[in-house]
Amino acid sequence: MSDMSMLINGLKVTAERGATFERRNPLDGTVASRAPAASPADAVMAVEAAAEAFKTWSQSGPSERRAFLLKAADALEAKTPQFVEAVAAETGASGHWAGFNVFLAAGMIREAAALTTQISGEVIPSDIPGSLAMAVRQPAGVVLGIAPWNAPIILGVRAICVPLACGNTVVMKGSENCPRTHQLIIEAFQEAGFPPGVVNYITNAPADAGVVVEAMVAHPAVRRVNFTGSTRVGRIIAMTCAKYLKPVVLELGGKAPMVVLDDADIDDAVNGAAFGCFANSGQICMSTERIIVDEKIADVFVKKFVDKAKVLPVGDPRKPEPVVLGSVIGMNTVDHCNALIDDALSKGAKLLCGGKAENTLMAATVLDHVTPAMRIYHEESFGPVKPIVRVKGVEEAVACANDNEYGLSAAVFGGDIARAFNVARRIDSGICHVNGPTVHDEAQMPFGGVKGSGLGRFGGKAGIHEFTELRWITMQTSPRHYPF
Repeated sequence: MSDMSMLINGLKVTAERGATFERRNPLDGTVASRAPAASPADAVMAVEAAAEAFKTWSQSGPSERRAFLLKAADALEAKTPQFVEAVAAETGASGHWAGFNVFLAAGMIREAAALTTQISGEVIPSDIPGSLAMAVRQPAGVVLGIAPWNAPIILGVRAICVPLACGNTVVMKGSENCPRTHQLIIEAFQEAGFPPGVVNYITNAPADAGVVVEAMVAHPAVRRVNFTGSTRVGRIIAMTCAKYLKPVVLELGGKAPMVVLDDADIDDAVNGAAFGCFANSGQICMSTERIIVDEKIADVFVKKFVDKAKVLPVGDPRKPEPVVLGSVIGMNTVDHCNALIDDALSKGAKLLCGGKAENTLMAATVLDHVTPAMRIYHEESFGPVKPIVRVKGVEEAVACANDNEYGLSAAVFGGDIARAFNVARRIDSGICHVNGPTVHDEAQMPFGGVKGSGLGRFGGKAGIHEFTELRWITMQTSPRHYPF
């Protein structure tokens, strides 16, 4: 267990009146971390510190920002053992997942460093003689980043690195489920030498999230908000931002379909499905949430997939034995997944492996012959319980893939690449991979969804678009004629 502090204007601080909250390990209930429970007044202090720092940070050159970011990437990687320990204690995830998070997050910071010289504009021809008309991208101001627990290092870093590269200052609101993990990110940025107030960090008790977030969104200095989390909370964030006319980037829930066409390489599809379904116990926004298999090959695919799922090791990630499936985040996930299993079985689905769990160590679970009458067909499980839907031909496969409110990631496996690509183009999702898993992220790619999966895009030049202001500026280079 570790006691923690927030970071405001370069100083480690406690919350107003010393208020704290505890995060407990989901497996045994031991206290994993004790963090400050910020008040709205604390949150406003963080925003005001960021606003003051913006005056100078926004004027810094790209080389200066790049140097700080590259140092932060190195500092983050050096904390890998601490991240592995913190992630296991706070979220129950495996050491492999924590290590992968650090690896990808460090790459995201380095990609952000590379973007500092790509924040460009254009000269636009004007009908006014002598008018030099320019579209110029400039830093927006203070950016509020709200990060979740499920890929805590990747998504915590993503919330702040491109905004910083663009010349903004940031306030990061850590997840109530992993405040220590998120604090380690902030420590890496502090060790890199960012000036006071450029990077700020607050934590809050779960019951205070609404008032703390609204206090920051309402502040005039906050000019962008980004949130990664559930669609339910994302709608609340979006309505709060609309109330104060603040642009927002939202990356929300998913029900990622993986379509297996009748000419797919079955072994390749099985491997992609197992990774997409069970990495981090299915607790990834891109997790494969519905396997849609052509009935011509369904029996062969299902047998091989279940054989692989049955032997995936489950266990306490704090112990030395390597595991694929660690603990899920809490008993709410267990109860939700158990209810989905009960509902599906009562309506005719077949349980092929795994099953209902009694604690947060959940085995890989596969349900076959799932239909639209079942809750798991529509609802995000966000756990290691996965449905297989059998379809007849491409048209049924596409219709099934699009038959839900979400649209983040998707995948199509097929031997005829052109045919598979054309299927991919018809799926309503922000991301789709042909002959690759639904779980795939790279720092330079435009990441985000459609429909209930969110608004806007993180990553690469798409991130520059989201976290800068596009301004029209003209310069009159010769005398201008006026009508009066």
